[in-house]
Amino acid sequence: MKRHGHGLVLGKFYPPHAGHHHLVRTARDRCERLTVLVCAASVESIPLADRVAWMRETHPDVTVVGAVDDTHMDVRDPAVWDAHMAVFTAAVPERVDAVFTSEAYGEELGRRLGAASVLVDPGRILFPVSGTAVREDPAGCRDLLQPPVRAALARRVVVLGAESTGTTTLARALAGHYRARGGVWARTGYVAEYGREYSEHKLAALRERRPGAAWEDVSFTTDDFPLIAKAQNDREETAARAGSPVLFCDTDSFATTVWHERYAGGRNPLVEEIADRTARHLWLLTDHEGVAFEDDGLRDGEELRPWMTDRFRAGLTRTGRPFIELTGPPEARLATATAAVDALLATGWDFAAPLPEKR
Repeated sequence: MKRHGHGLVLGKFYPPHAGHHHLVRTARDRCERLTVLVCAASVESIPLADRVAWMRETHPDVTVVGAVDDTHMDVRDPAVWDAHMAVFTAAVPERVDAVFTSEAYGEELGRRLGAASVLVDPGRILFPVSGTAVREDPAGCRDLLQPPVRAALARRVVVLGAESTGTTTLARALAGHYRARGGVWARTGYVAEYGREYSEHKLAALRERRPGAAWEDVSFTTDDFPLIAKAQNDREETAARAGSPVLFCDTDSFATTVWHERYAGGRNPLVEEIADRTARHLWLLTDHEGVAFEDDGLRDGEELRPWMTDRFRAGLTRTGRPFIELTGPPEARLATATAAVDALLATGWDFAAPLPEKR
């Protein structure tokens, strides 16, 4: 099999899927070096930077570059071809020896670049998937996506509330409910509250120095909370990469901003910045009314629960985060939460339509 010098793969990767990755790996095996050009139109709803980052993570042994291409595709129109080629050659100015595609336009692209044209699985036999199919049914195509894309498309639901209001119980119950659906949903993830684990470590470390120390002897500084928020984000991202189309989180880095107020006083801009780094889709606020306070050795703020509920509500409202409040007995809260998550999933993923193509 002939080996080429510099190969080129280009596409929208909107979003990238198993067929794209097969194309890239095939080209890489047949070239001394390979460039992947990601072309995104301004009207599309997945940013170019995200697609470039996903391709770089999945294919660290190739060069991945990006370009904005706002010209629709019409393989019969020379002027349209000229406009596309101006974008392509500006993004990849080096000589190209071979272009690898799964499309009939590959021959003309190769001719215009003075390069060989190599077709790879044009009938989509090995991986019967397309960007259109993924956009129409991301859940059904989830196993054909790489971890960073799975994480980006996962619907993330956060359960948060004051101490001893049932957040952990509810988050676990929701994860179990969706796992019971089976199929791709059987991998529905649950992310525990890292702040609790951090607190346990602080108490254990204090007891090594002062045997017999209790929770009320533990102190927090403002510097603790960025560490908690970042670790919470990291664990959430790991779970979203491996899980189903929905992920349930027992608190999140946004909630850490309120816990900062509770233990350190005031706001910490770094914690708020970390809280804004990950997109989430629904918050479920557990009310303290009607829930008995249980001291499990890491709680001491029964009298502060009304204040915390108000602070969570105010923070969610101020930042425009979509949320609902859960009240009543546990079974009513679970039913309300499940209905809200079902409604979230029913809205779909709302990808913007790509530019039209004529072939």
